[in-house]
Amino acid sequence: MKIGIVNPYSWDVPGGVGFHIRDLALKLRSRGHDVRVLTPSTCDDLPEWITSAGSSVSIPFNGSVANISVKPTILKRTRRWLADNDFDVVHVHEPVVPSVSMAAAMLSRAPLVGTFHAALGRSVSRAIASAPMRLYMERIGVRIAVSEEARRTLIEHHGGDAVIIPNGVETASFRSASPLERWEASADRPVIVFLGRLDEPRKGLSIFAGAIGSVLERFPGARFLIAGRGDAPDIREAVARFGESVSFLGGISDEEKESLLAGASIYVAPQTGGESFGIVLVEAMAARTAVVASDIPAFRAVLEDGRAGALFETGSSESLAATLIDLLGDPGRLDELSDAGQRASAQYDWEVVADKVFEVYKLAIDMGSPAESGSRSTRDLIRGREERGESS
Repeated sequence: MKIGIVNPYSWDVPGGVGFHIRDLALKLRSRGHDVRVLTPSTCDDLPEWITSAGSSVSIPFNGSVANISVKPTILKRTRRWLADNDFDVVHVHEPVVPSVSMAAAMLSRAPLVGTFHAALGRSVSRAIASAPMRLYMERIGVRIAVSEEARRTLIEHHGGDAVIIPNGVETASFRSASPLERWEASADRPVIVFLGRLDEPRKGLSIFAGAIGSVLERFPGARFLIAGRGDAPDIREAVARFGESVSFLGGISDEEKESLLAGASIYVAPQTGGESFGIVLVEAMAARTAVVASDIPAFRAVLEDGRAGALFETGSSESLAATLIDLLGDPGRLDELSDAGQRASAQYDWEVVADKVFEVYKLAIDMGSPAESGSRSTRDLIRGREERGESS
């Protein structure tokens, strides 16, 4: 099958949607499909199967920064990419973002699939902006949401429905990763890890930092490793009093992340909101590291309401500290969560997720042109899966 995948965000700036697209494309290419990706990028050494749609600009969005292409030239470049490739299906990610995905969804004559990643609260301005998009959204034959929160956002802001297919994770590399000695936990030196942008408040580094003192009072040998790009000088200054118990690792490679998680006692995800899934939670689970996460809907879903990981009150350093102290004081419970998390992570492996996405491609192709009703077809897909006893 010849498949076109469109990324609205810059390939040059690491992010969850870009990683999802990269890994899906590589998995499908490994199965013999001809997969091509269109994305904003200024890189000169992109693989031959990736085409640049031009440069991007940085725009604050949903507590983060979106690097998207808004130049009028993207329409011309997108039209040329579509014309040069006789795609069987075109898969656009975040088609409501005013970037390359929106252009492809408007211009494609091939059957369309759309994946929705964002989890947003109610917004009057977004509701007003969404109204004119509804007719254009109907061009998308089948819609995918990566989580129930992403599905809720789609329904509230744009109408229609979506089948839920989670983000995929290459779990094998995390299952087989070996710890690095300098980061590895021991019986008397447990290791608690944070991974994320240090300068994005919603990633919750301040919540994580606020729990350190209480944990060290109970477990003075504990080590807190903080990895991620950006800087947080106020937090660095606040935790400096803990000396070598706290280390800032800076940005780390994929291989280092695998080793870091493999050697940790606990991975903490203290995000305060704006998350539709939780890829790094699944990565930690696959590495058999116990996960402690804030009680936001997306994380609660991944952790199966606390069966595959521990949850604490969102935004509360005190609740996080109490949860960490309870787990560190109960090695048996910590092992149970580690085992449960690793078992739960299997459903997110790319081998499983790619199969589900490919079934959606076949459905979209069977439906034909983008003129078909996306809302109707997606409802039919969900109903069919329910009748067969499959989870959406």
